[in-house]
Amino acid sequence: MKKCKCSHCQLEFDESSMISAPDGNKFCCSGCKNVYEILRSNGLEEFYERLGKNTLSPAKESENFDDSARDIYRDFIKKDGEFSKISLVIEDIHCFACIWLVEKVLFGTNGVLEAGVNATNNKALIVWDESQVGLNEILRRLNSVGYKAHPYDAEGEEARLSAKRREFYAKLLVGIFCTMNIMWIAVAQYSGYFSGIRADVKAILNFAEFVLATPVLFYTGGAFFAGALTALKGRTPNMDLLVATGASLAYIYSVYAMFSRSGEVYFDSVAMIITFVFIGKFLEILSKKRAADSIDGLNHMLLGDVSVLKDGEILQINPQAVSIKDKIVLRAGQRALIDGFIVRGEASFDASSISGESAPVWLGVGDEVKSGLICLDGRVIYEASANFENSFLSKIVALLQNASLKKPRIEQLANKISSKFSLGIICVALVTFTFWYIKGGFENALILAISVIVIACPCALALATPVGTLVALGVGLKKAVIFKEAAMIETLANCDTVVFDKTGTLSTGKLCVSKFIKFSDIDTNVIFSLAGASKHPVSVGVAKFLAGNGAKALELSDVKEIAAKGVSAKFKGKILAAGSKNFMRELGVDISHSKSDKTSYYVAFEGVLAAKFELSDELKNDAKSCVKELKAMGLKTYMLTGDNQNVAKEVTDALGITDFKASCLPDEKARFIKNLQQNGAKIVMVGDGINDTLALSLAQIAVCMGSGADASLAKSDVVLLDDSLKSLLNAVKIARFTLGKIKQNLAFSLCYNLLTVPLATMGYVMPLFAALSMSFSSIAVVLNSLTIRAKFKENDE
Repeated sequence: MKKCKCSHCQLEFDESSMISAPDGNKFCCSGCKNVYEILRSNGLEEFYERLGKNTLSPAKESENFDDSARDIYRDFIKKDGEFSKISLVIEDIHCFACIWLVEKVLFGTNGVLEAGVNATNNKALIVWDESQVGLNEILRRLNSVGYKAHPYDAEGEEARLSAKRREFYAKLLVGIFCTMNIMWIAVAQYSGYFSGIRADVKAILNFAEFVLATPVLFYTGGAFFAGALTALKGRTPNMDLLVATGASLAYIYSVYAMFSRSGEVYFDSVAMIITFVFIGKFLEILSKKRAADSIDGLNHMLLGDVSVLKDGEILQINPQAVSIKDKIVLRAGQRALIDGFIVRGEASFDASSISGESAPVWLGVGDEVKSGLICLDGRVIYEASANFENSFLSKIVALLQNASLKKPRIEQLANKISSKFSLGIICVALVTFTFWYIKGGFENALILAISVIVIACPCALALATPVGTLVALGVGLKKAVIFKEAAMIETLANCDTVVFDKTGTLSTGKLCVSKFIKFSDIDTNVIFSLAGASKHPVSVGVAKFLAGNGAKALELSDVKEIAAKGVSAKFKGKILAAGSKNFMRELGVDISHSKSDKTSYYVAFEGVLAAKFELSDELKNDAKSCVKELKAMGLKTYMLTGDNQNVAKEVTDALGITDFKASCLPDEKARFIKNLQQNGAKIVMVGDGINDTLALSLAQIAVCMGSGADASLAKSDVVLLDDSLKSLLNAVKIARFTLGKIKQNLAFSLCYNLLTVPLATMGYVMPLFAALSMSFSSIAVVLNSLTIRAKFKENDE
């Protein structure tokens, strides 16, 4: 039967089932023909150029998607401001050409605002405008070009990974069992080699080894063949190709030697190559799983229902169905999944999972409950202040899920070297085979070529960076530090300058009264009542100070708050006013005898200055030690603030910062950052306010406090969950230590290959020892990466 190649999927099929087109193209099915015509009509023929020699699965007939798709996928759709977003797993992606096509189709859909496909897990994140396009239309367009999509489900994904691990363990057990038995047989073989063995006994032992080595090669080693096939299709030689090639050549030669009864068999080497490399892969996966456990643990925190109080009944509902203002009941042992403020009750909470703080926190009415907190005792009812998507824990999980997608530059370089290195090793193996074939015959030449292929496996080089960065992400989370992208670890390690915003970063951001002066016998209860009538931070600071000194509220009349100026009222018919010096001047109050460079709050009674408060923004306890340690690490420090020169000078003198700029507006902060960069500085900008957003976006690394404004969080590269400057130090230390370990891994991998490959080409290494050596090199890289965790665990003790 004559074979044809499908013009779409590139697979061969019988000519009798061919579906032809007027332009001469041939298709294996109507699905492929439809997809081909859709791509042509939309100007996407470039897909076939990108596809190259890769093949696809035959396209299925398009499904119909109606409005019910929105209801079916409802639990997986999240709100992103005015828009909707969803994470989908795209089926039947075979190569980068498929990813290119999927993204082209998505971006070509009117109303789709963002779309990106992760090549490692085929997961697509799509943001779209519901007013312009429905989810059913997006799914229909994907399906029309041969790709089916289903929602990414964390629980389902965990079940899938669990099944995959069980299969992995089964393959490992088969490999170990068969290899151990082959080794026992090999002992008899080697004994007979020296003392003599009958030919028929030798043939039986050879056949027994053949029976045991076959499942090891094709079942345990199946993943290597799949990876090798993918590498060949993508023209990117990798570790799998080298292992599969080496083991297959040894197996084929051994089968030939067994049936022809000529020469020695190497089934033991085949089994050991596959098993030892598989054990190395097992340890690699185990280490990655351990490194990712702390990150994955956050996903599990989001699971479960929320107890919502409605019409006197407590209902268990999905957290995504909770609305702002809903009343949530939290009992002892339960974790908060939604942000809010307590309206009834009080309890102690465990915040260790989100901030690293081990001491319980006592919260009562009016206090904020952040998602992730665990109620230790008591019972509280709190009012939701955000929906599930915008709550603290959900935002942190979203950041971490995308953290490892963008690879560091050093990892991209290592992957390029690894790919070219594999091709070079195959060439070296061919040269080795040719040389030894001319010199000593086919069998010896083949064995030495196999040794070269196996010993030079580039997996240590490929593992050098990703394992290190994955461990660092997990360690960072335990230290209350989130790197939003793995690439930021390398960038932070290379920075040489730290620029601080003052308020909320070096200081607490809360104004405290440092000096109180009375110019008359005005009742402090009256001042307390007046200050309490305003929500301005200065008024709040004054009211808090007076309340701490026993002041009580009195009834005022005609209370008026004047934005950005102050507050006025009447008490027993007398006129009161309090606020800034500009407000006093407007009212004609003489304050010339009480001028101050500090933030001041003036109180006037019947047009005469009656009292004055001086306030200061209290510095954080760890600010001075943080600046000192950053300097000891060789980093330059600067401070930017909107405060006046005298206040800024007082702060920098207290902290040991010599360079600062006062009275900074947002655009001036940005210009300051640009000027430093023009002089070659690599900048870490630390801020938490909306006015820091522009400067944060310009810095190489933007660090934001976890309690910062949403705009700043969006621009940040590193988030400090506990708002502590100690966490900033930890972030820098983790980044620098991790980059050092990555460089060690790369140096070790290159030195290992420079040493072992020449030994193998000269005939000093047999396949068995090559497999052992290669496995140990991979394990060494993994263990070295795990010292990142050990280093910072040790610092905790």
